[in-house]
Amino acid sequence: MKILEELGINLFRNLRINIFIYYFVTVNIFLAILYYILTVLHIDNIFLLTTTVLCFVTLSGIFISKLAVDPLSEYISNLQNLSKETLHELNLPISTIVSNTSLLKKNNSNEKSLKRILRIEKSCEMLKERYNELDYAIKSQSMQELNEEIDLKVLVEDRVEFLQALYPHIDFQLKLSPCLIFNDKRGISKVIDNIIDNGVKYSKNSTLINIYLHNNSLEIQDFGCGMDEVELLKIFEGYYQSNKSAPGFGIGLNMVKRFCDKNAIQLNFTSQKESGTTVTLIFKNI
Repeated sequence: MKILEELGINLFRNLRINIFIYYFVTVNIFLAILYYILTVLHIDNIFLLTTTVLCFVTLSGIFISKLAVDPLSEYISNLQNLSKETLHELNLPISTIVSNTSLLKKNNSNEKSLKRILRIEKSCEMLKERYNELDYAIKSQSMQELNEEIDLKVLVEDRVEFLQALYPHIDFQLKLSPCLIFNDKRGISKVIDNIIDNGVKYSKNSTLINIYLHNNSLEIQDFGCGMDEVELLKIFEGYYQSNKSAPGFGIGLNMVKRFCDKNAIQLNFTSQKESGTTVTLIFKNI
């Protein structure tokens, strides 16, 4: 990662220098040509002058854009290739850990050993989540079609099962009706995770989170500190946190909002100070 960071720093430094030099040289050449046309050749034909200027400016723009974009394109391409190769290499060790821990569980009756194996399994699940997120990021950037038919009830149950391991003290109350949608499964998973994570983060004095799925709408309700109307207006701003002491960077809800807008999901927030917050996702493209 440090090598990539140094390559990026060197790339942008060289890019700035090259663009400055090219811009400085082309401006001086342009002024010299203009001076030569006006003072030496004594050409005062407006059409000819305009055509010459436009041609020179166009050519300069093409060269400057090429100078700027080509190195960036190559750098991004190298990053994508590295990500794909890393993703491919991660798949084998993760699968190996999963299969071997499963075998160890079957052949082991020692309670302490089983607890250790369980911790390995949970850690491996978290690794698989990071693997899936990296895979999702690569596919999103390459503009691949990510929509599929989703059983939202099963997806919510899967996310709650995963998050329960992270937050064993939280009491998740589920009331879920069957619901099929056609959307981006990984993206919706990240949205659900972020909303629940926020609910847990801002519910220091409560351990209850209610999740309802009915009539193509998903409601996630916490009983935490809640927000007033002023805070509600700011929650989608990048890096905004209503509680500065809470962990995180305040980018979760901004990402949630962008995803919902892009994927035709209506996002509603209702909140009351010291009473909690309810987030509602309404899926339109059923």
